Amino acid sequence: MKRLPILMVCASLVFITSCKNEKKETEKVVEDTTEEVKKEVVEAKVKTVTMELEPKSDSGVKGKVAFTQEKGKVTMIAYLSGLTEGEHAIHIHEKADCSSDDGKSTGGHWNPTFQPHGKWGDEGGYHKGDIGNFTANKDGEAKIPFETDEWCIGCGDEKKDILGKAVIVHQGVDDFKSQPSGAAGARISCAGIIE
Repeated sequence: MKRLPILMVCASLVFITSCKNEKKETEKVVEDTTEEVKKEVVEAKVKTVTMELEPKSDSGVKGKVAFTQEKGKVTMIAYLSGLTEGEHAIHIHEKADCSSDDGKSTGGHWNPTFQPHGKWGDEGGYHKGDIGNFTANKDGEAKIPFETDEWCIGCGDEKKDILGKAVIVHQGVDDFKSQPSGAAGARISCAGIIE
């Protein structure tokens, strides 16, 4: 008869231990699920930053540029006027400082991964700021669309975050070869990417 209470105590301990383990596993699943939901909410949140492009180097080139982040991608759309007809380069530069008349206060191309200058997506490497070339029409106007998952707006990742950088439009064409900037010529319009 003494065995029955001992067996009951052992069975109870096994049951209690099993319940505690299941509770821990359930708590872990709930915790993981909660983190996934939070991540999805953050990624789904739409964030937009819009800036005015101001003329530099006595160019008269101005416009607007907007960056929108949604579902892990950033879309840039720039509208420009006052350009000479033909091709021009556009890049993201290191600093949101458009204070100098020639736009050089923005520093060089934004290159947090220390790659050589090149065409966006090239296997040989490219700067995170190497957007590329666009064409202005006969009226000197242009619309420039660009989309990537290699940028973010205010995420704090120094290799992706475009806040604190600047958009620079160049007089010439990026040749995608010359180092470190593609020999694109004078900086003719500037906008700091700030909230």
